Amino acid sequence: MPRHLTVVGGGLAGSEAAWQAARAGMAVTLFEMRPVRPTAAHKTGLFAELVCSNSLKSDQADSAPGQLKAELRGLNSLVLSAADGAKVPAGTALAVDRERFAQAITAALEAHPAITIVREEVTDLPEGPAVVATGPLTAPSLSAALKAASGEDALYFYDAISPIVAADSVDLSVAFRASRYDRGDGPEGDYLNCPLDEGQYDAFIRDLLAARTVPPSPFEEPAVYFEGCMPVEEMASRGPQTLAHGPMRPVGLTDPRTGTRPFAVVQLRQEDLGRSYYNLVGFQTKLAYPEQQRVFRTIPGLEGAEFLRYGAVHRNTFLCAPRCLTPDLTLKARPDIWVAGQITGVEGYLESTAIGAMAGRAAAARVLGLPFAPPPETTAIGSLLRYLREADPRHFQPMNINFGLFPPLTARVRRRAQRRGAVLERARADFAAWVG
Repeated sequence: MPRHLTVVGGGLAGSEAAWQAARAGMAVTLFEMRPVRPTAAHKTGLFAELVCSNSLKSDQADSAPGQLKAELRGLNSLVLSAADGAKVPAGTALAVDRERFAQAITAALEAHPAITIVREEVTDLPEGPAVVATGPLTAPSLSAALKAASGEDALYFYDAISPIVAADSVDLSVAFRASRYDRGDGPEGDYLNCPLDEGQYDAFIRDLLAARTVPPSPFEEPAVYFEGCMPVEEMASRGPQTLAHGPMRPVGLTDPRTGTRPFAVVQLRQEDLGRSYYNLVGFQTKLAYPEQQRVFRTIPGLEGAEFLRYGAVHRNTFLCAPRCLTPDLTLKARPDIWVAGQITGVEGYLESTAIGAMAGRAAAARVLGLPFAPPPETTAIGSLLRYLREADPRHFQPMNINFGLFPPLTARVRRRAQRRGAVLERARADFAAWVG
């Protein structure tokens, strides 16, 4: 086989796959259809543009997402390097200035001597060896080709994104800056917090449930939502206190004007290094645009909010990995095609990145005639691969990294914190041995 790899898709997974394969000694042609053909959710032609949140979740070493980040840093991940360089304050989470983040990845790929970038749509599965990492918004023609090659109906779920408001339109006489339990990067706190008393919260829930939503088109029904991106109005419909114990929980926060904990709070997370705009954390929504203005402006501190981006819902496509893919991420019907990213059935920015890294490395190893074994299933990346391989195909759903994916310990540990600490200690040791 020629020492050349085609990568289709310039999102997180495709960018990482191209980067890892090029670093392994491959000549890579990276296809990205944007901006020649836009998608329903992207706004630019930059590689690795973040569509939903700007948060890459917890960066704490004692968390499952933190371990995944550590492993990606151990692989010299382009995505993690760009994220670390574009970091914005977000408490214990790794959140990024999304424009700087995408610009850094785009610049690195464009400057790499082994990577050739082609801006055009790929409408069919290419000749291999190739990595297909077109993500959850894969264009219809390529989706049909994947469906035909996999022999499966394409699965899907609906993903929702949160509104973004201008920072100077937030009333700072009401909203206060703080991080939960003061776990921020500085003394000010990393979030703007809009406090609600019980009466304000009850009124907000009534308005939210009565607001008009944008219904799915007839061909899109029934709507199947991923729990991690559930629209805020869908959560509220589960019970009047659901939000108060979910994204609006006030734990770890004290309103400096009253000296007490609010009944509920809406947190705004910084989107850029200049603190010019913020997103409403956990407020993914399918409300109609005028309803978003009306309802969200009833939140104390957001009465005059200027909306720079409204929340929206889009359909995400993914394959049934246990049925369609081999353990090294190739299509069973096309062993010269690797599949990477969210389309494989992982959920989350860094989960997609990790699968992209593995696909790029696996493809490069085979083409170059080198041995390749994925990380042990005791690691974060290995546990994700294990899920894709062994999940029940009858009930397969996208999955974030979490402690439940790691294999159980051989010795019984009673306390939860000690058990998780032991799982992470094992993961670090096994990953270090693998990568070494």
